[in-house]
Amino acid sequence: MNTTELYSIFLQHPVVSTDTRNLPSGCMFFALKGAHYDANQFAEQALANGAAYAVIDDPQYRVNDRCLLVPDVLRALQDLANYHRRQFDIPVIAIGGSNGKTTTKELVSSILSAHYPCHFTKGNFNNHIGVPLTLLAMPKGTEVAIIEMGTNQPGDITELCRIAQPTHGLLTNIGKEHLEGFGSLAGVKKAEGELFDYLAKHHGCAFINLSEKYLDAMSKKVPMRVGYYQIDTLRPEPGTIEVQLLEEMPRVKVAFLSDDGPRVEITTQLFGRHNFHNIMTAIALGVYFKVPAGKIKDALEAYAPRNNRSQMLQLRGATVLLDAYNANPSSMRPALQSLMGMPGKRHIAILGDMLELGADSDKEHQELIRFAAKLKVDQIVLVGKEFGKTDFMPYKALHFPDNTSAKAWLDAQDIQDAAILIKGSRGIKLEVVVG
Repeated sequence: MNTTELYSIFLQHPVVSTDTRNLPSGCMFFALKGAHYDANQFAEQALANGAAYAVIDDPQYRVNDRCLLVPDVLRALQDLANYHRRQFDIPVIAIGGSNGKTTTKELVSSILSAHYPCHFTKGNFNNHIGVPLTLLAMPKGTEVAIIEMGTNQPGDITELCRIAQPTHGLLTNIGKEHLEGFGSLAGVKKAEGELFDYLAKHHGCAFINLSEKYLDAMSKKVPMRVGYYQIDTLRPEPGTIEVQLLEEMPRVKVAFLSDDGPRVEITTQLFGRHNFHNIMTAIALGVYFKVPAGKIKDALEAYAPRNNRSQMLQLRGATVLLDAYNANPSSMRPALQSLMGMPGKRHIAILGDMLELGADSDKEHQELIRFAAKLKVDQIVLVGKEFGKTDFMPYKALHFPDNTSAKAWLDAQDIQDAAILIKGSRGIKLEVVVG
């Protein structure tokens, strides 16, 4: 079955699932293969449980005409998503980068949704499966789409761009991420830069945070670029998008000039300089797409962080900065700086392993401990096997093998009036410490 035939069925059954545990009635089930499973064997069960069709690539599981045989299920899903995307002549904005992709995507979506029918990535569905599923969920009438794109090896962004065909794009920043797959910072730049390569080749538009290293030089080949940057004093200059940082702790407060001149001040529910850059990016896109300044302000002030990202909590008299969704060396440092900008009788950093750093892991974990000590963090608490390999004793740091033992330690502490940072890679699940 080819993509055109598959799309005609999709139009009659426009809900797609890849999970037999979540099968909306009348959906199309795509039987993907994984490292430890082959969903072809669940096709018959999916049909019995309410799926209208099952898309398979193993003929032995074709039990009836509702099993649609294709050469490769994953490729069929991706090509179907690309076919659906090509039915829309709209701005499709790709968001990549080392840190802050999901928060930036949420902020941009909040602003653009205030003014346009907008479709965007839910959660962090940003890989070779998540991007197609996001595109296939795009409803008629959508006027702007925002697609988050993640990568952990060269070629990922190129493939996601092939599927989503972005017209606009941005990278939040370039930092040390997934070094197992990229090998070095140069490897990260090359892999993330695949987005700029695509936009250059297809006459797209790139949004460039000129206050971030590398992005200006990396994007030179893109024919249309929109720059924005942090400035100390706002001044009305045509053709520039400037944002002023007024406060970074305990909440980020910013100002910008609207198109018609008045100064707009915004107090967000996010903390830290790293989130300022995410906010500035969202403002820049709002201005570019002509969202009224009042809607930009309302959207940013209403946005509340969740899912263990940039959350500020109260715990037994302490203020907790919970940012435990992910971590790498480039995101850990600003988070520690944010902690030290918080008022508190004691500053406690509970840091989980930074995963997927490859050969650089030992060095990066050791350097992070030194960085925290240089900031004069009162108590450094380390969690996980990677931190266990470091020489942490000279820094009077504590080490725990897992999140439950770290939680037991914190539960026994008097943390009244303390400021606490909790940050680590997703695999460490440090949110358990305050659960």
